[in-house]
Amino acid sequence: MGAQNLRARFFAPPAQLAGCFTSFYYLEIDPVAGGRAEDYLHPEWGNLRFFLGPTPRAEIVGREALNGTSFLATGPTCCPIRFRMPATRMWGVGLLPLGWAKFMAAPAYTLANCLNDGLRHPAYASFVPLHHALRQAPANDELQAQILSDFFLARDRPLKAASKIVAVHEALVDPEVGNCSELAERCSISTRTLERLCARHFGFSPHLLLRRQRMMRTLSAFMLSDRRTWSQVIDLHYTDHAHFTHEFHAFMRMSPSEYAALDHPVLATFMAERARVLGSPVQTMDRPATQRTATSPG
Repeated sequence: MGAQNLRARFFAPPAQLAGCFTSFYYLEIDPVAGGRAEDYLHPEWGNLRFFLGPTPRAEIVGREALNGTSFLATGPTCCPIRFRMPATRMWGVGLLPLGWAKFMAAPAYTLANCLNDGLRHPAYASFVPLHHALRQAPANDELQAQILSDFFLARDRPLKAASKIVAVHEALVDPEVGNCSELAERCSISTRTLERLCARHFGFSPHLLLRRQRMMRTLSAFMLSDRRTWSQVIDLHYTDHAHFTHEFHAFMRMSPSEYAALDHPVLATFMAERARVLGSPVQTMDRPATQRTATSPG
């Protein structure tokens, strides 16, 4: 499936909510010959996906598949999600840790590596009215993006831990920070506070989050480099290629060579367009303080 079968638009959330979201994005997908496109979502932050057409089949690899829901909700992940997508339209909302803290009542670790039907899971009940509003709205990208903005603006609230969450997130995406001690020192907090804050708002331990960042830096560089060789893009924090291969398998449940041999009909096009419009190919590499203003062409 080529890029002509996928259209993505990225909308900047309101400035008042800077640091809460990766973006609001609208996706239209039309697999060739009326088929279904299959691909793997990479490890990412929490996501809300609202389908305005036919629904996908999705599964965390090795677990029971989820079918038939028009509101697919995921917590932060450190594993791949395999999906089969028919021709459809959808809105996505990527929740950065600050956004999770503001708009989710459940601690992130309780929903980490979980794929849920948002229409049924109690943790996502507050977003069901948004799901209904998007599905009932006229088919207009700008209008629907405004519905998303208005929904979250109406639920914005002050958060005592906001500055600490943003500081940890900023340090986490800095490739110069290589271990938990450096992460805590950069944020001027104790390692115990760092552990608690990461579990509640980021979903995982600081050590696991740093490992995920390292792997995602390498994976995104590979995907955007016309898949040259892994050794050309491997992150400098890996001790050797064997270390990288072990870590890649831990996060993606397959070897780097197995991943490279697969077609990526959705992710390759989506990542390239995301990098073009937002400057970042994957949401785990987004900086929390960056406010995006561009939208992709219609």
